[in-house]
Amino acid sequence: MGFLKKFTNRLTAPEATVNLKFGSYCVALGENLSGSLNVCAGEDFDVTEVRCELQCVEQARVIKQVYDSELRRTIPKEVEDSAVLFSARPVLTGATHMTKGEARDFPLSINLPAGGRPTCQGIDRKVTWTIKGVVAVDDRPDVVTKTAEIQAIAPAAQPVIREKEIVREVVMIPCRYCGTLMDQLVTVCPNCSGKRTG
Repeated sequence: MGFLKKFTNRLTAPEATVNLKFGSYCVALGENLSGSLNVCAGEDFDVTEVRCELQCVEQARVIKQVYDSELRRTIPKEVEDSAVLFSARPVLTGATHMTKGEARDFPLSINLPAGGRPTCQGIDRKVTWTIKGVVAVDDRPDVVTKTAEIQAIAPAAQPVIREKEIVREVVMIPCRYCGTLMDQLVTVCPNCSGKRTG
């Protein structure tokens, strides 16, 4: 019976409920996403680590050259392409033991990089930020939360503070040859290149 239980444990995740809770699902780039990961154990098990997995993925429709076997040549074709722009796996706690009926909250504060891309959805391009919580267990499948989508917005523009400007009065005089007004400090007319006299 012990062997059968060990074999079954390798195929099934520990009995536990894991949920992510955030103060806000909308965060400006450069700021911290704050919240907690709640774990309620339904059985005794050892945890190797509790972590979050944050990702920013860009999906776009692009034109690529694809070989067509019927035409025996490459033709341009619209395909869906995706790339991971940012990925982080911050650890909330290391190895620990969970007992049956125990409930624990693990606080989290993850910085969204200021140079990241804000969430957007267009006709041919989409940028999404997702996060999930993971309770990692050795020799068994991990217990994972549902993947939550967060809105990353561009940071608010900082007000521009100008230093004192120095105002200088410019006296203009007419050119003796063409009559164009020019600064009294210049010696040659910018219009006709006539030399200023007097």
